[in-house]
Amino acid sequence: MINAFFIFLFFNYDVKIFIIKYTFVTDILKDTKMTSEQEIEIKNMILFVQDTLYVIGGKWRLPIIIAIKHGNKRFKDIKIVVPKITNRVLSKELKELESNKLIKRTVYNSSPVTVEYTLTDYALTVRPLVVSMAKWGELHRKKVKGK
Repeated sequence: MINAFFIFLFFNYDVKIFIIKYTFVTDILKDTKMTSEQEIEIKNMILFVQDTLYVIGGKWRLPIIIAIKHGNKRFKDIKIVVPKITNRVLSKELKELESNKLIKRTVYNSSPVTVEYTLTDYALTVRPLVVSMAKWGELHRKKVKGK
């Protein structure tokens, strides 16, 4: 079920591909024999999902991206908007996001020195994934709470 969820996230815009991938995963989950091509495809799929989770996973990265997207460009502003994040964790996460080319750090030579964070064009490619995750999260919350 989890594999089918991730496939939905990545292929929700192309229904034909989604149906093919969903069928493929459900067949594998039924313990059918895999061809070597299927093994490579599922290993690649898992690798790509792991890459995605590494880059945007965790408790803080998406909230930081969302905060920056909505105009919070300075460290202090991001910290105020993202609940319960510490200075140390925010600093570490900003460095990781920068190393993964999702944000750009700009230092202005003013007095005092000003540092601003902005999203890169590449970061905007995460939007469809975030929208899908938010919709699924809303459905999940309703299901768990029984509403």
